[in-house]
Amino acid sequence: MSLTRASTDELLQLLDSREVSAVEVATAFLDEIEARDEQIGAFLTVDRDGALTAARTADERRAAGESAGLLGGIPVAVKDLVCTRGLRTTCASRMLENFVPPYDAHVVRRLRDEGAVLLGKVNLDEFAMGSSTETSAFRRTVNPWNSEHSPGGSSGGSAAAIAAGLAPLSIGSDTGGSIRQPASFCGVVGLKPTYGRVSRYGLVAFASSLDQLGPLSRDVSGSARLLQVIAGHDPQDATCLNVPVPDWTGQLEQPLEGLKIGVVAEQFADGLDDEVAAAVRAAVEVYRGLGATVEEIELPHARHSVATYYLIAPCEASSNLARYDGVHYGHRAEQFDDMVDMYAASRGEAFGSEVKRRIMLGTWALSSGYYEAYYLKALKVRRLIRQDFDDAFRRVDLIAGPVTPTTAFRTGELTGDPLAMYLADIYTSIANLAGIPGISIPAGISQAGLPIGLQLLAPSLEEDRLLRAARMYERETNWHTRWPASL
Repeated sequence: MSLTRASTDELLQLLDSREVSAVEVATAFLDEIEARDEQIGAFLTVDRDGALTAARTADERRAAGESAGLLGGIPVAVKDLVCTRGLRTTCASRMLENFVPPYDAHVVRRLRDEGAVLLGKVNLDEFAMGSSTETSAFRRTVNPWNSEHSPGGSSGGSAAAIAAGLAPLSIGSDTGGSIRQPASFCGVVGLKPTYGRVSRYGLVAFASSLDQLGPLSRDVSGSARLLQVIAGHDPQDATCLNVPVPDWTGQLEQPLEGLKIGVVAEQFADGLDDEVAAAVRAAVEVYRGLGATVEEIELPHARHSVATYYLIAPCEASSNLARYDGVHYGHRAEQFDDMVDMYAASRGEAFGSEVKRRIMLGTWALSSGYYEAYYLKALKVRRLIRQDFDDAFRRVDLIAGPVTPTTAFRTGELTGDPLAMYLADIYTSIANLAGIPGISIPAGISQAGLPIGLQLLAPSLEEDRLLRAARMYERETNWHTRWPASL
């Protein structure tokens, strides 16, 4: 068995049985990164020394008869907007090109505590603002299924690393679909937890009321295990929920009885690619064949989700990114006349065009005379969207639908049309606005050879239901076992 093709569970079995060492596993992935990432562009920083040190520690614990942790010796890639002590964290921006955090994010501490081997930091759209990983200031990430196509974004590096066999697990962040959309484009599993389920301490903020860290993996079990590690209360994050963490991995194989699945008819209207629609409908039929009942439901305010999201997110980004002023940390212009000019020059030089666009949109919407008309109104619509889900989940257990309107678009295809790029979030941003969990699982491959994802949404804090339902589908299909032809 190729170690870089093995699932997380398979790797753990090999490690626990001492058939392979954690150092051998880490070396296999590090060598794969060195050999192939020049073409993929998934990693911004590779920490070979740190990874091998962590792997040796896992081996020593096993040799001493101690627990190596839930992820003892499993390699993990981390999106490069999560702080890692002593390891560069850039947010794929010139603004933080040389920033080395003095502390670990909460999720990184949890990973280290449970024996994970951190391979390095993976690429993203600058400050997570984008849907294609094309706004990165440093390099372009390609889709391993077809290098002419986008891996999605903003967690494009996270998804591409898994699809290309460069890592078995990865941490991404999801503000409007940034875990689920690239997971769909790259044919892997990506889960956005309930808002507050995972601490945001150490996550460089884009939109604080929407951001959520979550797992990407080759299969549902990998995501369940990684979520098991990173979830839980953190007093350093006031929005982190103080609720129990269920045994998701232990319950994963238990099918859900009497499952009721809702389908939103409006999601299958004009604009949805025929192949994507067919794959989603086929997936729903798989559930029907497993005994689930399926009924049409309505989300009356869903049509306002993109507009609502692209008011709230830029407003919060405008506030969060105000801290990058060239004074405390980050890029500072070399030439300026006075302090105001230093602010303007530093931000103008270091921020990319998409980040500038969103800062300006947010600043304008928050300005005097516009706050009530735009931002405040968007918050009211957001509450209506949440109410729509509350009403729907009184009738059904889960909602099934497409992740994206199309399969992965070509690189550069939408960069000149920001509105078209924003509409790629039409099916995903609604879950962030409502704060509910969602997952993308592989559900097909187009005639052009590009993956298609199925999205499942569940009520708040019902990750158990979400994961078990996703595993039910996974057992009946083999889409998650497919690899890009180039591999």
